[in-house]
Amino acid sequence: MTLTFLGTSTSVGIPVIGCNCASCRSSDPKNQRMRASVHLQTDTHSILVDSGPDLRQQALRHDLIKVDAVLYTHCHLDHITGFDELRAFCWGREEPLPMYSSKACLDELARIFSWAFSPSNTHKGYIKPKARPVGGPFFLGNTKVTPLPVMHASVETIGFRFDQDGQPSIAYIPDAKEIPEPTFALLEGLDHFIIDALRPAPHPTHLSLPEAVEISNRIQPKQTWLTHISHETDYRAEEAKLPENIRFAYDTLQLD
Repeated sequence: MTLTFLGTSTSVGIPVIGCNCASCRSSDPKNQRMRASVHLQTDTHSILVDSGPDLRQQALRHDLIKVDAVLYTHCHLDHITGFDELRAFCWGREEPLPMYSSKACLDELARIFSWAFSPSNTHKGYIKPKARPVGGPFFLGNTKVTPLPVMHASVETIGFRFDQDGQPSIAYIPDAKEIPEPTFALLEGLDHFIIDALRPAPHPTHLSLPEAVEISNRIQPKQTWLTHISHETDYRAEEAKLPENIRFAYDTLQLD
């Protein structure tokens, strides 16, 4: 099982259009961040989590030519507007492409991309989605996928936990402000915990860096990776203050 960080930024990416801050002017490749998304390759499935506006570039960079399922955390635009790029993963498929998320998110996808979900979408070469609402754990091949409900502004949002016998367990929560108590119970015994950590200062809808560290300390995973990073974060300066088991993720990072 291999997880690849396709993107690790917040909604505007880094560098930010029109910004001359140190992060946006940096030549450090780890400061070149596309919108947040990950890809999980198991022994049976190629799984994409979210399809943000940078999907085409991300797929080309990683030679991603096959996707068996798409998991959506929520319907904010920085997580869904690469939707049309998914047609490239439908050209060689006979069956529709399964898309897993909350019913609210899938309903919003069907509203925004109504042409794709319409019964009249029979044209060869178009994306053919298959909505699969999730209300609890499900399996993709040998991998157990557990939805992780979290609070993120007023939008219903879920992260995902991945478990497979003999493989490290992984949880991915890119957008959150608060983790409800029932979800904490689903985060026990993790090897890798990937969590939103927008910036050092508090934010009304995202976890700050100190808040993410506090959650990691409570869960006690073997390793925590911080994602959904803002250009307001000097990741090198901030990472130097963190324990070894909490690191900043970056685009192209792979967990094998």
